[in-house]
Amino acid sequence: MTQTAPTESAQPADRSLVRLDYPAPTSHGPADHVGLVTLDRPEVLNALSFDLLDELADILERLDADPDCHAIVITGSGTRAFAAGADIRELGRQTPVRLSVENRFAVWDRIAAVRTPLIAAVRGFALGGGCELAMACDIVIAAEDAAFGQPEINLGVMPGAGGTQRLTRAIGKARAMDLILTGRTIGAVEAERIGLVSRLVPQADLMDAALELAVTIAGQAPVAVLAAKESIKLADELPLSAGLRHERQAFDLLFATEDHEEGMTAFVEKRSPHWKGR
Repeated sequence: MTQTAPTESAQPADRSLVRLDYPAPTSHGPADHVGLVTLDRPEVLNALSFDLLDELADILERLDADPDCHAIVITGSGTRAFAAGADIRELGRQTPVRLSVENRFAVWDRIAAVRTPLIAAVRGFALGGGCELAMACDIVIAAEDAAFGQPEINLGVMPGAGGTQRLTRAIGKARAMDLILTGRTIGAVEAERIGLVSRLVPQADLMDAALELAVTIAGQAPVAVLAAKESIKLADELPLSAGLRHERQAFDLLFATEDHEEGMTAFVEKRSPHWKGR
């Protein structure tokens, strides 16, 4: 697998591993249309156990199905880690047959399929699966103490939840080879410089910055945001000519929305638009 937290922690059966605040709380009051999802295993640096990932995917899918939710922020509890990896003891019990039959890694496909914009707010360690989770989000905001890496090679394995693919697309082949084959960790400044991180902020400002960004996105025309996100994601998967065709088709279809009419009318009338999401 791709995560590297060292220990498995006994967990009460009724304890939630992921916390949801919806609408998200801010210093200015609730953030309408924004969900805040917090990985809640600080005692093991928010290690991404299979059960936590399943719970995370369930919450994300629930928010994604809610037409009033327009942006989601994912973060880790505490100050030491976004997610430092997986419980190695849980991972060490796996066999090729068990991994294939139980198909627990399919949860990553569920996370990647979320259409609502995802913002990762990273403090501390984002290693292995934690780095992969951040990369599965659409925008990564990092505090100055954040650290990223894919150290699976140090355990005799390799990334398996998107690390070799998303990291290469984010920072290029040469840099991805460097990080994955050496297993080294990089700081937030380098991560921003090479394109892994979208924005770098002081530690104390992380959540305010992430939620402010989410509020800004949530305030845009919802259908246009979904269409734009899909087109950007397809840029990694399609040849340029096919990507351009998809973009043009999506652009044309947005002219059938009420929000298109409202946006252009509001611009001419020099007022803020009132989006309907249709």
